[in-house]
Amino acid sequence: QVQLVESGGGLVQAGGSLRLSCAASGRTFSSYHMGWFRQAPGKEREFVAAITRSGGNTYYADSVKGRFTISRNNAKNTVYLQMNSLKPEDTAVYYCAADRFLSSGSDYGIAELYDYWGQGTQVTVSS
Repeated sequence: QVQLVESGGGLVQAGGSLRLSCAASGRTFSSYHMGWFRQAPGKEREFVAAITRSGGNTYYADSVKGRFTISRNNAKNTVYLQMNSLKPEDTAVYYCAADRFLSSGSDYGIAELYDYWGQGTQVTVSS
């Protein structure tokens, strides 16, 4: 099992930046694929970005491509989401998620396939 704790959320003006962190417990972090999802009020949870176990491959939602960057440090058991050029529509609770068995590229964007979730961190972008 793995436990996930997000941090780094907050209030930022449009055009600003934030970096989210997700710290994982346990000694097998490198065996988990990691993803970031978000959920805005009244909307369904949506995929933001994902990264494979080694960090060799990354995946992004079209809405964040070119603005957000996912990365990981397996020595620190942490995955990051660097968010630049933030927009008011990026306002949401951001969750990190982990799973060991994702395979095809399309799997990474499906929330139901992830077994472990953090509690979320609020990101609010003001206009």
